[in-house]
Amino acid sequence: MMKFAFRSTFVISLLTLLYKATTTDMMVNVCGLLTANKEPVPLQGIQVELEVKDHVATVVSTLNYENKEDKPLEAVFVFPLPGDAAVCHFSAQIGQKQIVAEVKEKQQAREEYDDALSSGQQAFLLEESEQSPDVFSLSVGSLPPGESASIRLEYVTELAVQADEGLRFSLPAVLNPRYQPQGGEGASVQVTSVPASLVPYSLSFSARVSSPRPVSKVESSSSLEPLQYLNPEQTQATVKLAAGHKFDRDVELLIYYKDAHQPTAVVEAGQASAKPGTLMGDPVVMVSLYPEFPQAVMSSVASRGEFVLLLDRSGSMSSHMNSRGTYQTRIDNARDTLLLLLKSLPMGCYFNIYSFGSRYEHIFPQSVEYSQETMEEALKKVKKMGADLGGTEILEALKHIYRQPCIPSQPRQLFVFTDGEVTNTKEVLDLVKKNSGSHRCFSFGIGEGASSALINGLAKEGGGHAQFITGTDRMQLKVMQSLRFALQPAVEKVSITWDVPKGVSVTVLSPLITALFQGQRSLMYAQLSGQSSEAAEGSVTVKYSLAGLPSQNQLHFDLRPAEDTGLTFHRLAARTLIRSLETEEREDGGWRDREVTKKKVVDLSVQSGVSSAFTAFVAVNKGDGEVIQGPLVRRNVPAPMLMKVSGYEFRSHYVDYDDDDADSISSLLQRSHKREFLVARGRPLPTFADDILDMKVNLTSGADDLPCSLDKKNSPKQPRRDPLLQLVSLQEASGCWVLDPALAAALGKTSEEVENSKPASVNQEVWATSLALIWLHGFKMDAQEEWELLAMKAVSWLRAQNASCVTECVEAGNALLGCNVQRDALGL
Repeated sequence: MMKFAFRSTFVISLLTLLYKATTTDMMVNVCGLLTANKEPVPLQGIQVELEVKDHVATVVSTLNYENKEDKPLEAVFVFPLPGDAAVCHFSAQIGQKQIVAEVKEKQQAREEYDDALSSGQQAFLLEESEQSPDVFSLSVGSLPPGESASIRLEYVTELAVQADEGLRFSLPAVLNPRYQPQGGEGASVQVTSVPASLVPYSLSFSARVSSPRPVSKVESSSSLEPLQYLNPEQTQATVKLAAGHKFDRDVELLIYYKDAHQPTAVVEAGQASAKPGTLMGDPVVMVSLYPEFPQAVMSSVASRGEFVLLLDRSGSMSSHMNSRGTYQTRIDNARDTLLLLLKSLPMGCYFNIYSFGSRYEHIFPQSVEYSQETMEEALKKVKKMGADLGGTEILEALKHIYRQPCIPSQPRQLFVFTDGEVTNTKEVLDLVKKNSGSHRCFSFGIGEGASSALINGLAKEGGGHAQFITGTDRMQLKVMQSLRFALQPAVEKVSITWDVPKGVSVTVLSPLITALFQGQRSLMYAQLSGQSSEAAEGSVTVKYSLAGLPSQNQLHFDLRPAEDTGLTFHRLAARTLIRSLETEEREDGGWRDREVTKKKVVDLSVQSGVSSAFTAFVAVNKGDGEVIQGPLVRRNVPAPMLMKVSGYEFRSHYVDYDDDDADSISSLLQRSHKREFLVARGRPLPTFADDILDMKVNLTSGADDLPCSLDKKNSPKQPRRDPLLQLVSLQEASGCWVLDPALAAALGKTSEEVENSKPASVNQEVWATSLALIWLHGFKMDAQEEWELLAMKAVSWLRAQNASCVTECVEAGNALLGCNVQRDALGL
């Protein structure tokens, strides 16, 4: 018998109930949470304190638990963290006693936890999902009746640089259940979730920002209290989350510094108690590079490339872009974005569009040359794309793309659009890394709860750039920013050399840099061993080939350690090395090789105190030896989840169940797991709208009879199409516009007004194209980043016409449209 089989388990999650419903007449008969008696959730509140120093963040989360029941509890909370976070501290405060957890091999930690509970002791366990590094499980065991516990969790993370030079911090609050591909191996993470509006615990959040440079502003998708500066130089500031935050979106901060992105190298002293020669005992240098490419190279836009666009069409893409439902659906926004993207591609390139759900589709059997004919054919099919392909089977779509031969002299650029979370994240990323030599991958996470491990990992392993689109963000803007990166020439032959004094050696801890973009940061970590009585300065030089021209960037740094950096760089370096070793372990062919690599990960994780897929934090409160009496009841703490299915919105309730229901589901859970994140073995449980659609559950018949009804929302009137997209949709692949009634309407004029204003000596297409450019510069300068590339195509087309009447066109166009745009401003 298992050690904890005696526990009476009263966990009934939405997902389990959906599974039960699909096995009995395929009828969804309940949407609910917890138990028949509606016991309170033991997690009372979460406090988060963020400290940002330049572009590195330290996050301290305090989770307060209280057992208000008359029996001892075990509370299990599955929650998201940033995929690149280095979790480095875990402790529990029980009354006046603090218990600090240790990092141990995962199975050993689980056994210690279970042994403690079986012995009537308190214990705490924090472990990372083996499938995805952005999902963690926290177990608080044997919390006696009436007792409280305060859990402290600390992690450090790098802040990603956005295309607009802001630094992005995201505190994941929404954890949408992860889709398990059909036939997928291993166990999936089962998440107990409720709609965001029913989350029974509170969140408070505060941030302190400091930098050598002034903080110019802090923006957020959530409501913030006003930014408070702490000194006259404005290099330090604090900000807090406004009261009343709802768990319907992640907490995102965008931090902007003045003259922010300068190359830096900072040395951090090792841990005094650690052995010299080890990672934690030696100094570590963090190098932040911002390459500056020659202007001659950056002034020209590449006209070559194979652009492969991969669009998620799973059921959840029918959700609105934000939780308030006041914006487009994700699939509508994606379609508009593909229109803008296709119009902005350069002549001479190749392209194809794939979409995926439970299966994948493609517009062309293979990539085709970009022309008016192929662009029109693609746009016709894009218009018909809906969120109607079921699940989130991204892996098979990627495999098919990588099987297609690359086109000579046409560098492949892969754009991936998805709102999904999958259980096979690491398998997907391993595939992208395996093919990284043949392409660059640009990824876009759409909506709240998109997996940071998946989105950031796709870009990192594919040598591209990641973007997240949440709230009222314009997807078009962020995608066009990434298209500019894709049109930059690929950096080749990257090499890094270090120059340090005699007696000092350098061990690089980061993977080799393979992607460099103008103005975008690249981070490296290196361990500095030994000592020298000579110069206290070192340098690092990055050499590369750009458009066939040799280039280099050099950075000098002081070898003397910075003051009191709290081992942040060491932990980030350890996290980087751990991730590399985990990937190596998955790639190792033989069992013995995998075990050797796994041992390296465990040893490094234990030494550095940073979590990994093979280790866990465990703490046992041995106290005064008094045994906690009574059967232990498990409570799953729900994570907030956004719940919409193809235009239907769940109205969720706490639902009553009879004892037979609770007992049968309890038995199902006990049979199907033993401390595996409450995982489901064998056939995966359905996890979200994608799965419901894929199983073809009838959501309409009998809906009125359901305790949790699925209300078809009244469809709002379709808003008038964005005038910018209306004009863009009329542009030809060559870059010109055609003079016709549709163009006149897009410009807000009649056909007669447009035709009568045309100078006599000007041909119709030159006139039409000039008008479109004047309108863009006169009315849409606030969206210039979105249309700049297609406008460049238009200008190139006009130049190729050798039109001598451009000045006359500009004057007449200004008069017609009521603008005052100068010819030089148009680029003519």
